[in-house]
Amino acid sequence: MTHSLISKNLQASIDLKQRLLEDDALLQNVRAVADAMIKCYENEGKVLFCGNGGSAADAQHLSAELSGRYYFDRPPLFAEALHVNTSYLTAVANDYSFDHIYERITQCMGKTGDVLIGMSTSGNSRNVILAMKKAQELGMTTVGFTGAGGGKLKEHCDFLLAIPSTNVPRIQECHMLVGHTLCEMVEAAMFPDFRPSQD
Repeated sequence: MTHSLISKNLQASIDLKQRLLEDDALLQNVRAVADAMIKCYENEGKVLFCGNGGSAADAQHLSAELSGRYYFDRPPLFAEALHVNTSYLTAVANDYSFDHIYERITQCMGKTGDVLIGMSTSGNSRNVILAMKKAQELGMTTVGFTGAGGGKLKEHCDFLLAIPSTNVPRIQECHMLVGHTLCEMVEAAMFPDFRPSQD
């Protein structure tokens, strides 16, 4: 049973990634998102992330890849996951509602030209949707990481990276693959002189 479950999940992950590999529109969107992030950083902007649960963990992971390092030593890039200040998070959830936690911090941290990446496997997380709406009002570039269809979030995205699945773990695995690829593309473009020699 255990062996068959492992094999089943590995195959499901491979099959979904194969679908992504063959999806030219999605691949072009990944390139476009990378270009938007690079433009943001060239203009001294910020890339912000938000999500809930596993998507919050993914948001924090990807922001760390940008603000820390990915493949090689280079200057840091401003990236932050919007849930990391737990005092802020609990205060706003208590005083207003959980729906507004990302909207309010986007309002105070974001500015025109920044990028907000909202991660929601269903595409229907209300706090992420409100944050994306606020980001649009501020003139930020909005990017949605979702599952199949994009949910309600797609209406508020300049770029939608919708993984064609409704299986949450498989969607999140692909979000991290796409997110890591974006980090690699951004790092390589921003710091060509810092890349180690291939000799």
